[in-house]
Amino acid sequence: MNSTKNQPGNTGRGIKSFFRKVEHWRWISLFLTCYDIVVVNLSYIFTLWIRFDAQYTHIPENYKSNWMNFTLIYTVFCIVFFSVMRLYRMVWRFVGYPEIFRIAGTSVIASTVHAVAITLMFGRMPLSYYIFGGLVQLVMVLGIRMSYRIFLMFRDNRGHGNGDGSTAKRVMLIGAGSAGQMILKDIKKAREVDYKVVCFIDDLSNKWGRFIEGVPVEGGRDSIMEAVKKYNVDVIFLTIPSASAQERRDILNICKETGCELRNMPGMYQLVRGDVTVSAMKKVSLEDLLGRDPIQPNMTEVFSMLQGKVVLVTGGGGSIGSELCRQIAAHDPKQLIIFDVYENNAYNIQLELRDKYPHLDLVTLIGSVRDSRKMYQVFKRYRPQIVYHAAAHKHVPLMEDSPCEAIKNNVVGTYKTAYAAMVHGCERFVLISTDKAVNPTNIMGASKRLCEMVIQSFDAKIKDGKANEIPQLFTHMGYENADKDGTGSVFKNIRTEFVAVRFGNVLGSNGSVIPIFRHQIEKGGPVTVTHPDIIRYFMTIPEAVSLVLTAGTYASGGEIFVLDMGSPVKIDTLARNMIRLSGFKPDVDIKIEYTGLRPGEKLYEEKLMSEEGLKKTANELIFIGKPIPFDRNEFLGKIKSLMDAAYQNQDNIRELVAEVVTTYHPAKNS
Repeated sequence: MNSTKNQPGNTGRGIKSFFRKVEHWRWISLFLTCYDIVVVNLSYIFTLWIRFDAQYTHIPENYKSNWMNFTLIYTVFCIVFFSVMRLYRMVWRFVGYPEIFRIAGTSVIASTVHAVAITLMFGRMPLSYYIFGGLVQLVMVLGIRMSYRIFLMFRDNRGHGNGDGSTAKRVMLIGAGSAGQMILKDIKKAREVDYKVVCFIDDLSNKWGRFIEGVPVEGGRDSIMEAVKKYNVDVIFLTIPSASAQERRDILNICKETGCELRNMPGMYQLVRGDVTVSAMKKVSLEDLLGRDPIQPNMTEVFSMLQGKVVLVTGGGGSIGSELCRQIAAHDPKQLIIFDVYENNAYNIQLELRDKYPHLDLVTLIGSVRDSRKMYQVFKRYRPQIVYHAAAHKHVPLMEDSPCEAIKNNVVGTYKTAYAAMVHGCERFVLISTDKAVNPTNIMGASKRLCEMVIQSFDAKIKDGKANEIPQLFTHMGYENADKDGTGSVFKNIRTEFVAVRFGNVLGSNGSVIPIFRHQIEKGGPVTVTHPDIIRYFMTIPEAVSLVLTAGTYASGGEIFVLDMGSPVKIDTLARNMIRLSGFKPDVDIKIEYTGLRPGEKLYEEKLMSEEGLKKTANELIFIGKPIPFDRNEFLGKIKSLMDAAYQNQDNIRELVAEVVTTYHPAKNS
């Protein structure tokens, strides 16, 4: 039998394997233990040596004898005490003030014990022995433990981030307050972050020309462009969580001209939590450039309205509809019904809500609002108390090519849903409208104005006690006839309140320009803009939904709620900002092409018609437009013929719509 386990080569490999298995920090602890054994003893004999003119022979024998006899005792005490105080288990890369205080305190206590014990056990020593011996020990014990951290700080100041300093991104921090200092410390502390802070910008002039941990404060926002060139900045972090939306926009508008990557701190919440880190910085979004504070309705009123109610959201899988479902689900409804014709979107929001709200009574139904029989089945079975009607065709160019579909889905669908809600005891019906309904130049906007007129007519008839005069539309006669027995009893005690909510373009929604521009930028361009002067009002999806929910609480019937969306934004500017935020230069890296106005498109959108006045609500950013008078009876009489024309796909549908919506003037490019 050939045995090899005792051969010299195997023995060497076994030793190497043993050393590899021992964790690195344990070797560090062993080194520090040996170091401390030497230091805690030499500190005091070194002090004696200095005390007696650096001549060992001049030290009195009793002092040397006392020190020699106490050495072993003090060594054992220090090693045990240092271990108890966890001085051998610290992560030295991240040593900070708490660790420094712990090390210093431990050394001071040990020196105090040394002074008392050696005096009581062996005899009195010179005063300098106690004082300077303890100081030397403190410096030596603390110094070795801080040396690695000091080395890292020195390396960072030389330009090292993640590996070679030449690859580190050079960072400008805007805001030399608490948040900026936290980001600076986080960058210096975390080696995996490939950043190096090169300068601060702050509007407080008393900070200019001064330094924060070795980093200069160059000046105010007017110095941003100059500082970017001076320090060759790659990334700009905006670290002013308390800044208003207007201030944030003004600063970012300067920053985006630099061509640097921009990152932003979400808000004060992160500062209060202490969660101010590089990873918490988010990319600057277009919302940050809108220049207004987000609308913040009183959601307490919304909660009291929705709690314990059966709520139906039509078009619940769309951009607005799905956000409505999210916010409604968070307000503890008795039951939430998602209704949509497109199954994939409905399925996605269903999965999301079931995961987040496992106890929510959630119903997901597939169907079309144009199907009066289906709508009757839904309202008869579930009896929703509040309806948010978000189902609609909304793509302007597509509806220009298929105008009858806009009437069928938007107008007829709204009418049938509203009628089913009215005769089945619904309390509130909220229509999602658009600023394109104001002086419309396209069939989509005109169809939404017709929807507003539908709910205004319904509300007026109900208030006059004449709900029975509202005609019921059928594309087929069936059991959904409201007044089956012919007594009119179904129209008694109807209390449904109908309101509309009108807002502008929604950032990031399906069909908005944002996803289109983003896709074009990812492809390398060109980015297509219809006209260099076209402008639009914008709001975020959560803002739009907050407005819709708030409208339900303010509603008394017949109102058109309007959001003050701030200043309009040029689409050309929006496109250029998106290109810059993506790290490219407009017309250099990514071309912008102007394609001309699309069919039915106009250069600007209006929030209200000139005939409408504004009435304030409890929220200073939400207003109520005074309803424009029109002949309700005449309007309701024309709806049936308009529906028939749409279902017959008549070519003159635009002319018929213009007879009903007098503010509709089809654009020449329609």
